[in-house]
Amino acid sequence: MKVALIHDHLAQDGGAEKVLKVLADLFPEAPIYTLLYEKKQINKYFQGRQIETSIIQKLPGGVKHYQWYLFFMPIAVEFFDLRKFDLVISDTSSFAKGVITSPDTLHICYCHTPTRYLWSDTHQYINELKYNKWLKKIISLILNRIRLWDRLAADRVDLFIANSKTVQKRISKYYHRDSIVIYPPVETDKFYISDLSQQKLGEQYFLVGCRLAPYKRVDIVIETFKRLGSDYRLKIFGDGVDEERLKKIAEGHSNIEFLGRVSEEEKAKLYSNCQAFINPQEEDFGITVVEAMASGRPVIAYQKGGATETIIDQKTGLFFSEQTPESLEEAIRRFPTINFNSQEIRQTAEKFSVERFKQQITEFINQHQ
Repeated sequence: MKVALIHDHLAQDGGAEKVLKVLADLFPEAPIYTLLYEKKQINKYFQGRQIETSIIQKLPGGVKHYQWYLFFMPIAVEFFDLRKFDLVISDTSSFAKGVITSPDTLHICYCHTPTRYLWSDTHQYINELKYNKWLKKIISLILNRIRLWDRLAADRVDLFIANSKTVQKRISKYYHRDSIVIYPPVETDKFYISDLSQQKLGEQYFLVGCRLAPYKRVDIVIETFKRLGSDYRLKIFGDGVDEERLKKIAEGHSNIEFLGRVSEEEKAKLYSNCQAFINPQEEDFGITVVEAMASGRPVIAYQKGGATETIIDQKTGLFFSEQTPESLEEAIRRFPTINFNSQEIRQTAEKFSVERFKQQITEFINQHQ
C-alpha cells in the first residue's frame, strides 16, 4: 500500500506537527507533502524524509512571510499530484484537506479544527489585525472566497477524524460531515513527577506556556498575577507575535518572568516543578495541558474546548468559567484548598499516549481499507 502524508505547512513547532511526527513514524516510507517548510523544523523532526513542497516555497518571502500568499494556498494544494497513492492522510487545520485524489484513493483527514479564521474565530481574527478598516474589508472579502473553497474542499475527504469532541461538533456544524474522535498523541514518557514537598516558598511558581498569540489569552494570566502580587510567581515559556505586547502589560512586575522558547528538557523540568499549569484559552484539544498532567501537576483551565475533555475537575485540575482576571484569580486562590494526587493526575494523562494513538489510527485504517 502506497501512503502519502499531507500537512498544511511546516513553519512552526506546534501540536499539529507533533501529530505529523507520529504519523511519519507510523508510515516511514510515506512522502510528506506540504505548502512550505522551514528547514530548521525539518532537520529537527523529519531528517531524511522525502518532503514535497508547493510553488509557495520558492516565491519571495514564501517561507518567512507565507501569510502573504494566503489567497494562493488553495490552488497550490490542488497542484499536488497524488494519483499513485492508495492512502492519503491529511493532517490539517486549513488547506491540506483540499488535495485532489483519484477515485481509488482513500483520503482520511485528521482534522485539528475547521479553519479558525474562516469559521469559529473569523470576526475575532479580523478585529485583531493591525490594519485600517478599509484593508480589513479587503481581507474579509478574501476570506469569504477562501471560505467557499474550504467548504467544497471538505467534500473531497472520504473519512474525517476529529482530534476532540469539541472539533467533532465544529466539523458537523461547518462541513456537515460525520467524524470519529481520536485524541492526539502526547509523549507522556518524556515527562516525570518531582517531589515538591521540600520546595521553599520563594521557589514556588505557576506556569503558562504556548505560542504567544492573542487568542491564547496569556494577557488574562498576566493581569491576574499583577493583581495577586509578589507572593505569586508566574513563569511564561514560548514566543510569538504577541510577545512584545504581553511584556509591556507585565512591565514593572518582577513576579512575572518570560523564558522565551525552551528546550524539551527545560520544558519537562518547568512542568514538573510548578505548582500548577494555567490554560487560559479555548483549545481544540490542548497538548500542553496533558503534558503538564503527565508531570503530575494539576491544571487551572478555562472551562471550554478540549480542556473539558482531558481535565477532571478537582481531581486533575480546576476550571474557571470566564476569561477574566477575576475568574482566574478566584480559581488560583481556591487551588491550595484542594489535595491533588500526582500519581492519579499522571495516570489520567497516560490515556493520551503515543502508543494509544498509533493503535487507534491503525485500527481505523484497517477497518476502511
